[in-house]
Amino acid sequence: MNYADIISIENLFQAWSEFRKGKKKRKDVIIFERNLEDNLFDLQTALKNKVYQHGQYHDFFVHDPKRRHIHKAPVADRIIHHLLYKYLYKLWDKTFIYDSYSCRVGKGTHKGVERLKKFTRKVSQNYTRPCWALKLDIKKFFASVDHSILIELLKKKIKDKDILWLLQKVIQSFPQGIPLGNLTSQVFANIYMNELDQYIKQYIKFTYYIRYADDFVVLSESRETLEKMVDPVSQFIKNSLKLELHPHKIILRNLNWGIDFLGYIVLPHYILPRTKTKKRIFSKLKGKIGDENFNQSLQSYLGYLFHANSFKITEQLKNQIWMWQAEKLL
Repeated sequence: MNYADIISIENLFQAWSEFRKGKKKRKDVIIFERNLEDNLFDLQTALKNKVYQHGQYHDFFVHDPKRRHIHKAPVADRIIHHLLYKYLYKLWDKTFIYDSYSCRVGKGTHKGVERLKKFTRKVSQNYTRPCWALKLDIKKFFASVDHSILIELLKKKIKDKDILWLLQKVIQSFPQGIPLGNLTSQVFANIYMNELDQYIKQYIKFTYYIRYADDFVVLSESRETLEKMVDPVSQFIKNSLKLELHPHKIILRNLNWGIDFLGYIVLPHYILPRTKTKKRIFSKLKGKIGDENFNQSLQSYLGYLFHANSFKITEQLKNQIWMWQAEKLL
């Protein structure tokens, strides 16, 4: 696919349609849609003539549960992010390792946790031998992605200078790193961290390795083997990617103690929800009793619990909701 194909008016309308899902009532989307055809044709003209300039970001904080700084681009730019995301995903996804689980079709947190459970069973030979997990985290990953390294990685597969020009416009629209909030940041993160994936799989040759965004875990029968791995991984990401391991998040755990990963605790024979998460679910739902989006929140939390051994907790939650609702009526 060349630049002209990517920015075709058909692709822009398709990207708009995909972007608009779930956002129909938002003010900026409504305003853009009032003059939809003019706006999309103007956007295509700017892209054709290569006079396109990325707009300013609107920033805000969310708690999910960690406090995160989100940067939201204008509607026109987010349509372009959709175009580029689809192009990059198709070009790169087949080159990613199987056990990269963030922002990929057929993957996700639940699949990642199930894979970890399967790995623990293999390493421990059905829970008859030791199993250790080394969990690592990149310090301020999204803020630390180096633009020049990212662009060089993109150039390995993309030879079309116009496509590279547009990608640079998006990357350089943010002063440092890549913004939480851009759809393109998800695929950029996977392209960037694929370098680490390949290093661990091909050079260190670890079989039992899983990554989700900037969180990754490696399993072995030997604690010492995992301890020896920290320094080469740290040196690789520093020298090749200009990243740094989070010094307070280098965690070694025995399977019998529980491995905390992607919101769940993996133990022999069990996957349990985090204690903090359980408390937060009860607290959040109590505060939403009577709200119009209560059922949506409830279904989301029940979905989370469904993927763990949590029958008792689910029943407790349902009973507690009944009591809260009864109290509200008194």
